[in-house]
Amino acid sequence: MQNSTLSKQILGLAGWLAITFVAAATAAATSVNAGSFYAQLVLPAWAPPAWVFGPVWSVLYIAIGVAAWLVWRVNGYRQARWALTLYIVQLALNALWSWLFFGWHLGALAFADILLLWLLIAATLIAFYRVRALAGWLLVPYLAWVSFASVLNYAVWQLNPGSLG
Repeated sequence: MQNSTLSKQILGLAGWLAITFVAAATAAATSVNAGSFYAQLVLPAWAPPAWVFGPVWSVLYIAIGVAAWLVWRVNGYRQARWALTLYIVQLALNALWSWLFFGWHLGALAFADILLLWLLIAATLIAFYRVRALAGWLLVPYLAWVSFASVLNYAVWQLNPGSLG
């Protein structure tokens, strides 16, 4: 691989990871009070402890950022516009969820957001798979985690109508 091509690939990877972690940082901006808020909620017995979320999301964000880069590197943004646009939109919904749930304590809207997020992740997974199979497979754990998070969101919202009205 030529140096200019290698540099382009490294910059592309860094760019897609940066885009992904901007969304993560936007979501994390609500985490200042998220731990104490989560601790005050009535949780189902199967809810994970708060410390699990950070490491899981960190691994997932790396995997999905790499997936976006794999799609981009096939033929650039222009050739994968639909798949990468889906990716960016689902990232925005991902970040919005934290604000709805932890920042603004809006359980119903957070649940609606996470259901739409799930659909967009599924669509992105399919679109990525069509461009590069490995990129689609890298989104499977993300979809699985958001599936679990959707059920948890609903359960916590239902158990805490006063806090998440």
